[in-house]
Amino acid sequence: MAKNENSGRKIIAQNKKAFHDYFVDERYETGIVLSGTEVKSLRAGQVNLKDSYCEVKSGELFAVGIHISPYEQGNIFNRDPLRDRKLLMHRREIMKLHGLVGQKGFTLIPLSLYFSGSYVKVELGLCRGKKLYDKRDSDAKREAERNIERFSKNKHTDF
Repeated sequence: MAKNENSGRKIIAQNKKAFHDYFVDERYETGIVLSGTEVKSLRAGQVNLKDSYCEVKSGELFAVGIHISPYEQGNIFNRDPLRDRKLLMHRREIMKLHGLVGQKGFTLIPLSLYFSGSYVKVELGLCRGKKLYDKRDSDAKREAERNIERFSKNKHTDF
């Protein structure tokens, strides 16, 4: 788990694939309902956000597809690793997000899981899907930035 110095969070997991496949327009912080053995698995870093998304069911927000591995020392208290987990937000925010997700091309994606104090929080992103040419463009920009930084680093060490 990496500790992010500027915000006081301990990051558990990040969804790097989401940044590759989507444009993130807005970010939201939510709580998540977990059992005790799931929190222990999170402290061990046994979570995968890769193919997860969020949906609104009967006025409540749920995260679908977050895989939290069963706790090794847990017995009958272990839950299903892929169960839908309820996210905690105000109803007004949930209804706003439900309206935005109904628009063309928007979806809610969990971007990261982190500890904020003793609580587990989820960072959600309101995302639009990228086309193949957008992915190529963002990869080219990232490569250009790496080359510029590599060149400037080598230039300063030649003295």
